[in-house]
Amino acid sequence: MISHSQTVRVRYGETDKMGYVYYGNYALYYEIGRNELMRILDFPYSKIEEMGVLLAISQMNCKYFKPAHYDDNITIKSYIKSKPSAKIRFEHEIYNQNEELLNKGYTDLVFIDKVKRLPVRPPKALYNLFENYF
Repeated sequence: MISHSQTVRVRYGETDKMGYVYYGNYALYYEIGRNELMRILDFPYSKIEEMGVLLAISQMNCKYFKPAHYDDNITIKSYIKSKPSAKIRFEHEIYNQNEELLNKGYTDLVFIDKVKRLPVRPPKALYNLFENYF
C-alpha cells in the first residue's frame, strides 16, 4: 500500500450558506490528495503527461459523515491499495483537526494515450515503480 497525508485549511469560498464545505469541493480535496501522493512518488501528473499518457476520472464515490467548516484544518489521507493496470484507484479519507472522520471515498482514473485518446497501461517507469509496492 502507498499512502500520503496532506493538510489543507478550508477557505471561506469553499463553504455554503450553512457554513459547511460545499459537497462538490470534496472532489477538489480528492484531487489534492491524488496529486500530492503522486508527487511524493516522484511521478507528478506532469511527468506522466510528458510520457504521452493522461489520467482521466472514470468513477468517483464519496460518503459524507460530518461537515467541515470554514478555517478548519482538514487532513486528506490518500491511498493506493492495489497495483494499477489500465486504471488506478485512489482511496481517500478526510479528517478534521480533532481527527474526526468527515468523509471517505475513492476515485478511479484511467490511463489514456495522449494522442489516440484510448486506454493504455501505465508508462513502463511508473508500472515498475508500483512493482516495488505490490
